[in-house]
Amino acid sequence: MSIDGDAARLGWKVRKRLRAVLPRRSNFTEMRRCPRKDIMAGVTVAITALPLALGLGAASGLGAQAGLVSAVTAGAVAALFGGSRLQISGPTGVLTVVLAPIAHDFGASGVLTAGLLAGLLLMALALVRASGYMRYVPAPVIKGFTVGSAAVIVLQQTPPALGVATHSGGTIARTAARALSESATHPNWAAVTVCSAVVLVRLVGARWRPDVPFALVGVAAATVVAHFARLSLPRIGHLPAGIPHPSWKFLAISAVPDLLPSAATVAVLVALEALMTAAAADSMREGEPYDGDRELFGQGMANLVTPLVGGLAATGTVVRTAVNVRSGASSRLAALVHSTTLALVAFAAAPVVAEVPLSALAGVLIATAVRMVDLESLRMLVRADRGQAAVAAVTAAVTLAFDLVTAVAAGIALATALALRAVVHCARVEHQTVRSERSTSVPESRVQDSHGAVATYVIDGPLLFASAERLLNPVKGAQASVVILHLSRITAVDATGLLALRDVITSLGLRGCMVLACGIRDPHRHTMEALGVLTSLRAAGHIFDTDIEAEAVAWAKASRHDVPPQSNARHVRRQG
Repeated sequence: MSIDGDAARLGWKVRKRLRAVLPRRSNFTEMRRCPRKDIMAGVTVAITALPLALGLGAASGLGAQAGLVSAVTAGAVAALFGGSRLQISGPTGVLTVVLAPIAHDFGASGVLTAGLLAGLLLMALALVRASGYMRYVPAPVIKGFTVGSAAVIVLQQTPPALGVATHSGGTIARTAARALSESATHPNWAAVTVCSAVVLVRLVGARWRPDVPFALVGVAAATVVAHFARLSLPRIGHLPAGIPHPSWKFLAISAVPDLLPSAATVAVLVALEALMTAAAADSMREGEPYDGDRELFGQGMANLVTPLVGGLAATGTVVRTAVNVRSGASSRLAALVHSTTLALVAFAAAPVVAEVPLSALAGVLIATAVRMVDLESLRMLVRADRGQAAVAAVTAAVTLAFDLVTAVAAGIALATALALRAVVHCARVEHQTVRSERSTSVPESRVQDSHGAVATYVIDGPLLFASAERLLNPVKGAQASVVILHLSRITAVDATGLLALRDVITSLGLRGCMVLACGIRDPHRHTMEALGVLTSLRAAGHIFDTDIEAEAVAWAKASRHDVPPQSNARHVRRQG
């Protein structure tokens, strides 16, 4: 009966969580507010997204069609199930950096399987309310892997930009260096010119008229020139018209254990980028705030469905979402129109898209990589805190040398060490002296009476493994007959710090020094009891309430005059 009851309660909780992350009726009724603006915004975003989707698909190793299918399918599914009204989802440069090595090692089936696994992981993260934890990833780490990802994209696009074949094997940097060497021997000036022109048009045009899709303008112009001038340039090649039928044939069950780390990386990157983009969209347009857990669920659904039709893993995209907001979108209808427009392109314009030069798409991606790097924010980071700038630099360097998982782990480790160092340096120990029955602070660390010295030590800050020795060394070396430990200002503790405190108390006791403690905070008391820090003090009645340090000092002085401690027992916190 109990097992059945537990199962029923678990089922009720799961159903409740599912209802919380599934779409609501209001998500669809809001599409009727401003349909004209949403339709115009969706078409505008589709025009911007087309060259990016094609280029990212080609860069991933699965081909341009995979990028286009991802933009269509993931964009629609995330719009229906996601937690943001204005976000546009699709393939991104950061994800391509992770997917390209998977394609090299496991082939297309590995990329699609990793995307499906990432979708399942994202849905699980949504059900356990994981969106709240994503904010703990330090901003310098995010900036660092963005810079590193931009550099990786540039290196990946070096061979097509130069019009040379991409050689498999070796690191990205080695492949780019090989392409440069080959281009120096046999330059393809047509490819270099086309790529440079597209980069220039994209960057300069974006500054001049941000509302014009100059990426599409550059690619279209390059395609027309290459066709009529009969330039010898590698092209995208044949694209099947339409969206492939759903299929599970790609699923590589035997490779799942090997693909899980990569899938986890994809899931984390999708979650981070989607939540950051959704937050940015809300900041650009006032309205109903996004739901982080629903957004994770929507991205999970998108990445679960997209591999079935041969699409890449996808997430919220900063560029396309910003275009959507600036174009006046007000509901999810804009994202659905964006996907519909791209689907029409896939059905009707496949022969035209097949003629696009790969060097033109490389120019789009290189320009996108350049725009990914926010130089002003990096300069501000360097001016504000060189330690945080070092976190960003290390993350970027490790991204280039290894991979994004290692880079994020290294960045978080360094950021944690710097944060711990800052916290530890805030900790201090104060020597206080009591001249009468009331507590007053003076520069000296002790006061003499007729029977010896009474010294009070106030530990202020965290008592952790990194700060314990520095804080407790002055206490351990105390020359007083009575040492009073004021512990109410301890902000955080760990086992190492408390064991060090226990050793100091034991050492002072062995020297014949009376140790009193006052101000122990309730959150720390249980841990102190468990580690035996308070055992000897409690047995001797040397633990005092938080607000009666003066009475503790008076008790110590009276004890030194051989006054029985029972006479002041009302001041002692009796435990157990």
